Amino acid sequence: MEDVVLESGPDRLRRFFDQAKDLARPDGGPPRWFSPLECGSRLEKSPLLLYLPGIDGTGAGLTSHHKKLGKIFDIWCLHIPVMDRTSFRDLVKMVERTIISENYRSPNRPIYLVGESLGGCLALAVAARNPDIDLLLILANPATSFDKSQIEALSPFLELMPEQLPLSYTFTLSLMAGDPSKTFKASTENGLTPQLTVGELSKDLMTMSSYLSVLADILPKETFLWKLQMLKSASAYANSRIHAVKAETLLLTSGKDWFLPSQAEGARLHDALQRSQIRKFDDCGHYLFLEDDFDLVTIIKGVGFYRRGKCLDYISDYLPPTPAEYRKVYESSRLFDEIIGPVMLSTLEDGKIVRGLDGIPSEGPVLYVGCHMLLGLELYPLVTGFMNKRNILLRGIAHPMLFDKYKKGQTLEPKYFDNYRTMGAVPVSGTNLFKLLSSKSHVLLYPGGMREALHRKGEKYKLFWPEQSEFVRMAVKFGAKIVPFGTVGEDDIGEVFYDYDDQMKIPYFRNWIQQLTEGNGKVRSNATGEVAHQDVHLPWILPKVPGRLYFCFGKPIETAGRKQELKDREKCHELYLQIKSEVESCMAYLREKRESDPYRSIFSRLMYQATHNSASEIPTFEP
Repeated sequence: MEDVVLESGPDRLRRFFDQAKDLARPDGGPPRWFSPLECGSRLEKSPLLLYLPGIDGTGAGLTSHHKKLGKIFDIWCLHIPVMDRTSFRDLVKMVERTIISENYRSPNRPIYLVGESLGGCLALAVAARNPDIDLLLILANPATSFDKSQIEALSPFLELMPEQLPLSYTFTLSLMAGDPSKTFKASTENGLTPQLTVGELSKDLMTMSSYLSVLADILPKETFLWKLQMLKSASAYANSRIHAVKAETLLLTSGKDWFLPSQAEGARLHDALQRSQIRKFDDCGHYLFLEDDFDLVTIIKGVGFYRRGKCLDYISDYLPPTPAEYRKVYESSRLFDEIIGPVMLSTLEDGKIVRGLDGIPSEGPVLYVGCHMLLGLELYPLVTGFMNKRNILLRGIAHPMLFDKYKKGQTLEPKYFDNYRTMGAVPVSGTNLFKLLSSKSHVLLYPGGMREALHRKGEKYKLFWPEQSEFVRMAVKFGAKIVPFGTVGEDDIGEVFYDYDDQMKIPYFRNWIQQLTEGNGKVRSNATGEVAHQDVHLPWILPKVPGRLYFCFGKPIETAGRKQELKDREKCHELYLQIKSEVESCMAYLREKRESDPYRSIFSRLMYQATHNSASEIPTFEP
C-alpha cells in the first residue's frame, strides 16, 4: 500500500477543530451522513464504514485518519447538528435504516460501525437489534460505563453553572488534548533542548486556548447538558441489550481516560461479548482517534479485522504493510536484531555459498522450508532480513493460536502477535497454502511446527517432521521453487532448563498446559508420532551472554516441469526426504563454520562497531 503519513497530536487537534468549526454552523437540518472528500479512491469492493461520533456530534473525529481509511473503506460519517434534539432511540433507528438499506443493496459486503464514546453505545444498540446483518464493531472507549463516571454524578450541578460553562469546556478540551507528558516525552526524544520543549508546550497551550470558542459553538450549555442526558439513556439502553450482540467486535480502551473507566469497562465488555477482541492503550486519553501515533488502519491490520466478504480470506483480504508500518515492526525488533547480529548466507545456482540473499529467487511462488528454533526466535530477524535486503515479504504459515480470541490464562497478551499478522502470517491449512502458492507468494513453512519451537532439553537442532510429505505435492502443483534452510544460534542465546516433561510432573502446570492446549486447538490431531504432541506451554529458559544467529539457505529446488514424475508417491516422498536432509545439512554446515567466526561473541561485535561506522556490516567467517 502507498504510504500515508499521519499528523502529530497537535496537528490532529487542529484539523479536527477546523472541520468541526465548519460543521457546527447552524442549518436547522436533521442528523445526516457525509462522506469526506479527502478519502479519494479505494480498493474494489471496499466495505462500508459508518463512523458514529462521541458527544461532540460533529462527525469529524476520524478526520486525521480519513485519507488512510479511505483507501480501504467507503466512509460515511454521522453528523448531528448542534441544536438537534433527536433522541438516542431515534438515532438508533436512523443508523438501523441505513445498515438495512446498504445490506439490501450489497448483501455480501460487511458493514463496519466505528463508535466513539456515545457512538460506541449507538453501535452496540444497532448491532443488538440486527443480529442477522454482517456487522463489525470497532468501539473506542464506549460510554457503556457512564453510570460509573464522575461527571455523571456532577451533572445536576452543571445545570447551575453559568451559561458559558468555562470549566466544562476546559475539561473537554483537556480530554481531547490527551496527556501533556506525552508531548514533553516526544519533544525530548526528538532531541529538543528543555528550553525548546517548554517553548513548544507553551505554543501548544496558546493554540489550545483558541479552540475554546469553537468548543463553545459545538457544545453550548444546553447541548452539553442534553448530550449528558443522552449518554445516560444510551448507556442503559446498550447495556440492557449486550447479550443480543452477535457482531465481531474490536474494543479499543485507554489507560488515561479521565472521563470514563474505560479499561475496566473494556474488560467487562470483552467477557460479555461473544466474538470480541481487545487492545489496550495505557498512555492514551478518552479521545483515542486524536492521540499522537494512534493509527486505526494499522491496528485493524494487526488484529486481522479487515475483510471484504462474508468470511475473512487471509490472502485476498490481506493488506501489505506500508513503509511506515514496516518501520514500526522493524523498530520493535531492532534491539534483538542488534544483540544477535544475524548472518544470512544463500546458495547460488552453481552451488557456491555466499553471504547475503543473492541466491534467493526473485519471482514466486517460492516455498522456504526450515527448522524452528526455540520459541521461534529466528522469525523476526528472518522476516525483516528479507524485507531489508531483498524487499521480499515472507508469508508465514502459523499456528491457529495467533488468530484465536485471547483467553484468560494465556501466557502472552494478544497484542504480542499483531506484528506477525501485519507481516502476513496466515493460519496453517492446506487451503491457505494453496492460495498463497497460487498467488505466487514467498511462503515460510516449518513442518515441525510448535513441536520444534517448544522442544525439550537436549533437542536443539532436531527436526520433528511428519512422516507424510504434506507440502511437496502442493509445491509441485504450482511449480514452486523449494528453498531448504537451516538456522543455528539458539544455544548461544539460552538453554532450556525446565521443559514440558518437567512441567507435566507438577499437577498445577499439567492442568494449565491442558487448558491452554484445549483452548487454542490442536494442529495435526490425526497425526502420529512426535509431531502430533504439540501441547501449548512455555519452557523456562536460562539466558546466556548472547552469541550470534546464523541462517543458511540451500540451493533452490525446481519443481516446475516435474508434475508427471512427482505423481508417483514414492518419488514425492524421496523429494521430501531430500529437502529434510538439505535442512539438516545447512544446520550442520553452520554449526561447523561458526566456530571460525571471530565476531560470534557480542563483545567482539560491540568492539567492531565502536571502531567502525555503525552502519557497516559486521564480518563473519568465510563461506
